[in-house]
Amino acid sequence: MVTTELLILCLTAFGAGFIDSIVGGGGLIQLPALMMILPGVNVVTLLGTNKLVSVTGTAVSTYRFSRHIPYVKTIIIPAILSAFLFSFLGAYTVSIVSSAFLKPLFMVLLFMVFVLTIRNKTFGIVDHNPDIPIPAWKPIVIGTVVGFYDGFFGPGTGSFLIIAFVGLLGMTFVQGSAYAKMINLTTNLAALLLFVLKGKFLFSYALPMMLFNVGGALLGVKLALLKGNEFVRLLLRGIVFLTILKLAFDIFKDYLL
Repeated sequence: MVTTELLILCLTAFGAGFIDSIVGGGGLIQLPALMMILPGVNVVTLLGTNKLVSVTGTAVSTYRFSRHIPYVKTIIIPAILSAFLFSFLGAYTVSIVSSAFLKPLFMVLLFMVFVLTIRNKTFGIVDHNPDIPIPAWKPIVIGTVVGFYDGFFGPGTGSFLIIAFVGLLGMTFVQGSAYAKMINLTTNLAALLLFVLKGKFLFSYALPMMLFNVGGALLGVKLALLKGNEFVRLLLRGIVFLTILKLAFDIFKDYLL
C-alpha cells in the first residue's frame, strides 16, 4: 500500500540519488527525511535503511561512470584499500572519542574548499597531463584521510573525495566524481556490512526507495557526463555550502535552541 509517508521518502530518495551520484551529499537529504517521517523508529534502524538505499544508487552510478571514465588501477586500488581500512578505524575511534571537537575543524576545511572553487577558475576544469606520473602516496593519502573521516563523522565525504582527487591528482570535476563514487561505494559497503550483521533495516520502506534512488542516480550520471565540469562545479558548491550550514547548526544548536 502506497502511503503519503512512503511517497515522500521515495521522492526524497530520487533527489538524494541524483545529488549523490554527481557530487555526494545525498545523505544530507535522505537521512533527515527518514528521521522526520519516521520519528518513532530506532535511529540505528534508520541509519541502516538509509545506508542500504544509498549503496544501491552509489553502485549503479559507479558502474555508469566506469563505462565512460576508465579507472587507473595504480590510483584506484591504493585509494580503495586505504579507504576501507581507515573507515573501519574511524568508526572504531568515534565509538570511544567524541566527534564534537573536530566539527569546527571540518567546517573550516569545507569553507576553504568552497572559497577555492570560487576563486580558482581553472580548478577542476583543466585535465591532468597523462604524461606526468602520479606518485603512489597521493591516492593512499586520499583513501586514508577521507576514509577515516567517513567512518568517524561522514557528512560531505563525497565532496571531500572530489576535491581531493581534483586538488591532489589534477583531475577534472567529472573524473573526480567518478573516482569519488568508487571510494564512497567501498566505505559505504564497509558500514553496510555492520548493519547487515545487526539486521537493522526497514525493508518495506527501503525496497521502493532503492528503486527511486537508482533512478535519481542514473539521471545524475547522465547529466554530469552531458553537462560537463562546470555543471558539477556549480552543484558541488551548493552541496559544500549546505554541508557547512549543517555543521554550523550542529555546533551552535545548543546556543540557538
